[in-house]
Amino acid sequence: MAFGSFDQKNGSASPMTEINMVPLIDVMLVLLVIFIITAPLMAHSIKIDLPQVSSKPVEQEPVIIDLAMDKSGTIYWNDEPVEQSDLREMFVNEGKQDPQPELRIRADADTRYEALAQVLSMAKGSGLKKLGFITQPGSESAAGGSENAGDSGTGKPQAGAPATPSAGAGAAATPTQ
Repeated sequence: MAFGSFDQKNGSASPMTEINMVPLIDVMLVLLVIFIITAPLMAHSIKIDLPQVSSKPVEQEPVIIDLAMDKSGTIYWNDEPVEQSDLREMFVNEGKQDPQPELRIRADADTRYEALAQVLSMAKGSGLKKLGFITQPGSESAAGGSENAGDSGTGKPQAGAPATPSAGAGAAATPTQ
């Protein structure tokens, strides 16, 4: 808005009260030209053949092998006793599967480390990659030396039985890669 006068004849400086429309019309014409140019571009779309995507197969949960060892060295494969001589062949067969099963080892607290190390060596040597230990969180009664804490009279460690002398507050299964 202009408040001055363009007419200086009489020397009177009366304010101009009308809005100058020329700049407003210029802006509106520029916007009109822009819309006229861009409107046809919006209507014409390029047809593209997009590639078809197939959905991924649903990942299956791996088979879990529960391997238990008692203090006498007896090995249980999913609650079935097995000989150590048959164990390597079973590991090789399971290692060839796709997806590979997850081996969860439950060992009695009194299991000899040598026996556990042999089983771990066989499992790794046969190609199994998902190994884990099942442990029980430490407690007053477990630390007190209960002889049969994980033994139900069969000599076989039960689920949740202490897996190591220092079972600590470990997770239910600790997988390694």
